[in-house]
Amino acid sequence: MDHASLRIFLQLADVLHFGATSRVCNISPSALSRQIQRLEEVVGHRLFDRDNRTVRLTDAGKLFRRYARSELELWRGFAEELEREETVLHGEISIYCSVTASLSMLPNALAAFRAAAPVVRIRLQTGDAGSAVEKVMAGDVDFGVSALPASVPEGLVFHHLAEVKLVFVVPKATWAFSEEVGSADPLPWEKIPLILGQSGVARERVDEWLRRQGIRPDIYARVAGNEGILSMVALGCGAGVVPEPVLTESSLKQDLLRLEVAHPPEPYQVGVCARESRIKNRLQGAFWAALQGAAK
Repeated sequence: MDHASLRIFLQLADVLHFGATSRVCNISPSALSRQIQRLEEVVGHRLFDRDNRTVRLTDAGKLFRRYARSELELWRGFAEELEREETVLHGEISIYCSVTASLSMLPNALAAFRAAAPVVRIRLQTGDAGSAVEKVMAGDVDFGVSALPASVPEGLVFHHLAEVKLVFVVPKATWAFSEEVGSADPLPWEKIPLILGQSGVARERVDEWLRRQGIRPDIYARVAGNEGILSMVALGCGAGVVPEPVLTESSLKQDLLRLEVAHPPEPYQVGVCARESRIKNRLQGAFWAALQGAAK
């Protein structure tokens, strides 16, 4: 028993006029009569008493009207629930970022996305921010928090989050490494062991600054991850250069001293990157939209 037949029946039961019903339902009078006859055959009872002038519902017709209304109401509720279910986002998104970025740059966007898609799982991987673009382009993760590279790979899109300054830090307890180094102005950088990142935009900015200052650095270590740089500096191994938010969020900041330098390294832009093809997907596109909204 199809829902179209039930709707035609209810229309006729309301107006009790075959001609008016055929016009409203856009069906010929003969087709309307056949529809009612088939319903009566299925039910096994006459649904209407009719003569040349009047149409009346039988007792069976009144009962069937109650059933038809209930059936269509149930179907309508089911369809609405199904539509709501289809609008709810399911699945998982993956984000790669540094520990600092997860604490200082992503919370607003993650909170907005969580409110809009509460059942979606967020898989957060932390590591060296310098690997973010590579992981995104390889398809290992959906999104990465990265410095804006000098040359953006084809197919990569970038949403700006913040401008980041680079700061010099030394161990507070053992600074200076000698009275001569600590009190010199300007500082004799060639005598100060430096702990730098292995690669990435921040490292490029520091190398550029060193060249501009004419400094041939004594590089003590190259470390993957800014948090590792701070750990080595706190141990007294040398001076380090890290993004300012890394120092701000670090549990080691009480053990470190920030050095103010003239003409510091150029700041750089940090944001969320993704493959353009990936954010065309409904789920990943919803997170990208949450990023845009959180920035307003």
